[in-house]
Amino acid sequence: MATRKDSRGYSLKKGESQRKDGRYVFRYTTLRGEHRSVYAKELSELRKKEVKIRRAIEDGLDPDRAERITLNELFDLYMAGKSQLKDSTRSNYLYMYRSYVENSLGKKAIASIKYSTVKAFYTGLITEKGFKPNSMEIIHTILHPVFTLAVRDGYIRTNPSDGVMGEIKKSHNWEKPKRHALTVEQQELFIEFLKNSDLYGHWLPLFTVFLGTGCRVGEIVGLRWKDCDFTNGTISINHNLIYRVYRKTNGTDAPCEMHITTPKTSAGCRTIPMLDEVKQALLDERQRQLIEGPCMDKIDGYTNFIFCNRFGHVHTPHAINRAIDRIRAACNEWEKARAATEHREAVVIPHFSV
Repeated sequence: MATRKDSRGYSLKKGESQRKDGRYVFRYTTLRGEHRSVYAKELSELRKKEVKIRRAIEDGLDPDRAERITLNELFDLYMAGKSQLKDSTRSNYLYMYRSYVENSLGKKAIASIKYSTVKAFYTGLITEKGFKPNSMEIIHTILHPVFTLAVRDGYIRTNPSDGVMGEIKKSHNWEKPKRHALTVEQQELFIEFLKNSDLYGHWLPLFTVFLGTGCRVGEIVGLRWKDCDFTNGTISINHNLIYRVYRKTNGTDAPCEMHITTPKTSAGCRTIPMLDEVKQALLDERQRQLIEGPCMDKIDGYTNFIFCNRFGHVHTPHAINRAIDRIRAACNEWEKARAATEHREAVVIPHFSV
């Protein structure tokens, strides 16, 4: 068979041809069986593209598809396969992605996203959005497995987010802030203030239960009367009450909603002792509700929640944290005045949250 040649007399390889306008074409078949073409003005330029394409196909990659599929599409594909995610985790992932990734990095074709692209995106979140370590970790936790999926599906060779967080932490001298529990002295001061406060005294049962059980906020605000065994002095922790932003079917954010979710692990379901102080706090709360009325909410079939606000609705973590800020400030002023009178150093309660 005679070798085909271009207008300059150069031999053309299989799949190569030259158009009437002088441009060169390389036609190939993708791993999906789709016919594709690439073009170049010079034969040497075409063959550089050709080498990349042949190498990618030999390695099981789909370069053409990678140029067209976006990070958003791959994220949706990844989330569709994560059926085991708890509702609270899924809603958090969706909220963070839709809010900070979807309309920027998410629109890019997966093939165009390099290590430097991811690093620049992360840096932008820090400098422009004021992201702190915990928020950055969430974004990275979402994106890294999506890029891993792209590698495994043959769109890209390597994960462009590998090593980015390590470099970000070094360049910003980041260390996750350590969480410090209140000292026994600070806890006692906080509770003592609530006992003596006409303005904030109604918060005493809730915070007594927090301190006396060590439970998470979702476990406390979701606690029901039926979960408490006053005879045997135990409390059953078997669910969480979560407050999350959910997505509507049209892609817009729905109002924040309360939902019940079960613990992520079997160890999350447990029975804990009801300390005497906790028992008395619960009984005090029950007495208050006999006068002011019980919680009116019904959430995913769950009713008769123990703690509620003056409107008869369950507390949200945000509302409790706002109350803590107000109580802490008032408590510190109260303690400073007492300490000055008693000629001693005041016990100062630092910022803390649920």
